[in-house]
Parts: sequence; C-alpha cells; structure tokens
Amino acid sequence: MASFNPLARILEDNKLTGPNYFDWKRNLILVLTAAKVYWVLTTAEPEEPTVDAPQVERDRRQKWTDDNEMAKCYILGSMSNVLQQQHVGMATTTYIMLNLKELFGSRIAQLD
Repeated sequence: MASFNPLARILEDNKLTGPNYFDWKRNLILVLTAAKVYWVLTTAEPEEPTVDAPQVERDRRQKWTDDNEMAKCYILGSMSNVLQQQHVGMATTTYIMLNLKELFGSRIAQLD
C-alpha cells in the first residue's frame, strides 16, 4: 500500500530489520522531528496529575501522552513484523528505543 505521507514513506522504505539500526534511527529522528513529536524521546513522562491539579499540568500530560502515541505509531510502523510484535506492548517510546539500542546498538553509539 503506497503512503501519501512523505514522512511515513521514508520509514516505510527503510523498515528496521536489525542490521540497519543506525540508518533507521537517523531516518526516524528526521521523521519524528518533522512531525513535532521527537521531544517525547528526550523528555521524561510527566506524572499523572492529581484531581485538583491546574489545567496546565493536565494539558501538559495529555500533550505528552498524545505525542508519545503518535511517535509510537511511527516507530512500530517502521519495523519488521517480528520486531513490531516484540515491542507493541511497551508503554512508551523511550522503552522501545532503549530496548532496540540494547538489541542492535552494539556499534559505537553514533546517534545518541
């Protein structure tokens, strides 16, 4: 199925299979940056706001949650089916990326 989104097309054409981890990660960073969701990989997940928390805290948490889900879709959609199945249950993009780094980032970390 052809993608109409040029950003998604970059990842579709360069799916993560393992040996291409560093090239895939470079492309992923480009796509997530252009989609304005890369920040969830570099920002800690905000704590769940209390019932009486100010609206700005609830909005910040919701924005992080929404952007994390969008980034997660880009990441999972750009993996081989086997890798996708292994990572689909992970809650955050940070956990996914840490696990992938452990699996495939044995070369000198070029893009951290």
